[in-house]
Amino acid sequence: MTQLLSGRQHVLALARALPGLDTDLLDRWGTHLARVLIGSGRLLAAGNGGSAAQAQHLTAELVGRYRDDRPALSAIALHAETSSLTAIANDYGWGAGYARQVEAHGRPGDVFLGLSTSGSSGNVLAAMRSAQDRGLIVWAMTGREGSPMQQLADECLTVDAPATATVQEVHQVAVHLVCAAVDVALGVADPYPVAL
Repeated sequence: MTQLLSGRQHVLALARALPGLDTDLLDRWGTHLARVLIGSGRLLAAGNGGSAAQAQHLTAELVGRYRDDRPALSAIALHAETSSLTAIANDYGWGAGYARQVEAHGRPGDVFLGLSTSGSSGNVLAAMRSAQDRGLIVWAMTGREGSPMQQLADECLTVDAPATATVQEVHQVAVHLVCAAVDVALGVADPYPVAL
């Protein structure tokens, strides 16, 4: 059970979690993703609830733009394909909702990113297995060490925080850092646009 934080405790939990964010991993992901996406590959992303919203935020920044103008990049948030998702869930069950879409859209060398604060979302785990079977690179963002998603992923960003909200907030920062790293790798962004 996660701890309920409010007010100053919430802010302090976030301030404690952010310094532990693996920015080297996120820079590496962004650099790799830039190579995949500029080479006609794609990113498939999936999560549930707030994690689904973050998956969609990431794909929107890549298809549109994060900060600076650049070519559109192929990225799909699988939950946003509502007709496909509901048809698949109706015919095959909720657990297959993302995995079936990975079967349809994933190609060897593409990237699948699963997001889950618990790290144990069954439908995301099924999609990760489907992605591995098809030769995709599989990444995960989770909330704790040792989760099933961490065990299954090629690489995983974990956030050690006491509350789900804090994990989600750190994941949002991570999404922006991946987008920034993509733009830097593509040569469309200054790596240090703000004086530090």
